[in-house]
Amino acid sequence: MKRNSQSREECGGLAMIWLAGLAWLCLPTTLLAQDDRPAAAGAHDGVSLVVLGIAQDGGYPQSGCRKPCCQDVWQDHRLRRSVSCVAVVDHQTGQRWMFDCTPDFREQLRLLDTLVAVDEAPGLAGIFLTHAHIGHYTGLMHVGHEAMGVKQLPVYAMPRMEKFLTNHGPWSQLVSKQNILLQPMRADQPIRLNERVTVTPFQVPHRDEYSETVGFRIDTPGRSAIYLPDIDKWSKWDRSIEELVESVDVAYLDGTFFENGEIPGRDMAQIPHPFVEETIRQFAALDESQRNKVRFIHLNHTNPALRADSRARRQIQRAGMRVAVQGEMVEMEREKGKPSNGK
Repeated sequence: MKRNSQSREECGGLAMIWLAGLAWLCLPTTLLAQDDRPAAAGAHDGVSLVVLGIAQDGGYPQSGCRKPCCQDVWQDHRLRRSVSCVAVVDHQTGQRWMFDCTPDFREQLRLLDTLVAVDEAPGLAGIFLTHAHIGHYTGLMHVGHEAMGVKQLPVYAMPRMEKFLTNHGPWSQLVSKQNILLQPMRADQPIRLNERVTVTPFQVPHRDEYSETVGFRIDTPGRSAIYLPDIDKWSKWDRSIEELVESVDVAYLDGTFFENGEIPGRDMAQIPHPFVEETIRQFAALDESQRNKVRFIHLNHTNPALRADSRARRQIQRAGMRVAVQGEMVEMEREKGKPSNGK
């Protein structure tokens, strides 16, 4: 049954999740239409992908913002969204992996614990980093000796990212004290985490001041997903984003800005991202079943698509796509007798 879109979005917030006391949130990859309300589900024994945040690096609301885009969000905690992050959970082994380590790590780890309980803290088998912009790695501060004092947490990093963490304080202290153990990654080289989960980083063009930038393909025997929160423009990439979407079951893609001119008085060419409007036009030739896989993530606080009742959100929905929902859980195990969407 489809419900009012604004009530759906409000129920996607962290506060509503905790207050409702839901043990599990489930959204199978077959449900990729406009109904973006996370639904309660029973026990799991496969692999799931959990969305822990959907906002751009500064979060929603953003520090110091007194404009209409954030004004009421300061007053209503149900509208707030954490910085872009997803987790993969193997329910059979109890292993959990985070993709990006954001400034909202504390709340996101708590949300993950609420959805998928483990005995130890942080209860992570590893963290995969996309790049060295503040919203994607600075949550590592929470695992240092001033905070959790984690021992030997595997952190997967590309070569420049590895050097950045090793040679620049305070992150180098995490390495020297072995709060984290850096695990080398190379573009397009699969990392087999266990018999059910394989992760493959792929490099994309972005503002690489301190590190490379990658997205991730996550494969299980049943389904596959991509997590790509940051890229400059689709046209700058030497790969076809359409072919990548067609090859998986769900695609979390860069939705930072909805349209050009969204930030008045600033040259948006200096912060290039594929505008959501551009992505909608580029994907128009894809079959509806392929467009339905797309979920926009990493939305800037100025992006009107954060609002469930906005023109921007309706435009996305009419195109057969949607905005990722904080707290949604995607089943990565194909039910017997049902084909995978992407293959």
